[in-house]
Amino acid sequence: MSVLVYAETDQGKLKKSAFEVASYGKAVADMMGTSLSAVTFNAETAEELGTYGVAKAMNISTTAAFDAKVYASGIEAAAEAVGATVIVVSSSADARYLTPLVAMGMAAGYVTNVVAAPEGLSPFTVKRSAFTNKAFTHTEITAEKKIIGVSNNAFGLIEQPTDCAVEDFSPALAAPAVTVEQVDKATDKVTIADAEIVVSGGRGLKGPENWHMIEDLADTLGAATACSKPVSDMGWRPHSEHVGQTGKPVASNLYIAIGVSGAIQHLAGINSSKVKVVINNDPEAPFFKAADYGIVGDAFEVVPQLIEKLKAFKAQG
Repeated sequence: MSVLVYAETDQGKLKKSAFEVASYGKAVADMMGTSLSAVTFNAETAEELGTYGVAKAMNISTTAAFDAKVYASGIEAAAEAVGATVIVVSSSADARYLTPLVAMGMAAGYVTNVVAAPEGLSPFTVKRSAFTNKAFTHTEITAEKKIIGVSNNAFGLIEQPTDCAVEDFSPALAAPAVTVEQVDKATDKVTIADAEIVVSGGRGLKGPENWHMIEDLADTLGAATACSKPVSDMGWRPHSEHVGQTGKPVASNLYIAIGVSGAIQHLAGINSSKVKVVINNDPEAPFFKAADYGIVGDAFEVVPQLIEKLKAFKAQG
């Protein structure tokens, strides 16, 4: 009986979410009085997981691009190798894609959107967000094997330094189900999934030629850039930046919406963000009802002043 976390990587480097699921997994392992292991794919720095309590990291090397069937089979094999009865994963798009396959293969109970450490082990009960983050439920997992999907930025990073033994793990993997011909990735940018701060723009920016304001503010804050659905539909910004119920979910510590009216689909996708700020010249914009802080004003006047003040503040430090 042990706990296993699936620690995700990007180009060989561990993602921030890997450290969060490790922190969560360590909390569960301590409650159960057992050890914590991790499984990674193509990780160059798996030993870093030891900072967050992982005693053993099993690294699987594969030349295939991400494939849910391949990765799911690797995670199942790792769980069997360490006798894991609890598996912890993130809430990334990839994790949500592959974890149902793991749950089916292991006959495990899978609970998503978990926001806190288990409330108890007998019965095994977790707190999760529901109804697009408007409520919480307390869910019992009755299956012998359990999979917990942790909401991004919900549990945080908790350092518990441990000597982490990294070993190569070479299980029999499932045959790839898809063929990837090309992957285009933005470089030197903070990703929406890992961002502590997200700066988002909507149709109020009036055109892609004005997007430099969003990028300048994001650069000043070390934030990721995002956009509303109409903006990506019109081709002002790539669809990879579209956040909302039909785009990417956001669970940042700070979400700044500029010129975004606040359609219900957009609000549903960013509701997990801890602090929401809106800048809009329409005082009746729906976003103001959901925001923690709001500025009624012209973005073309407010944002440059905000950037100037933030740069001056940073210069003082």
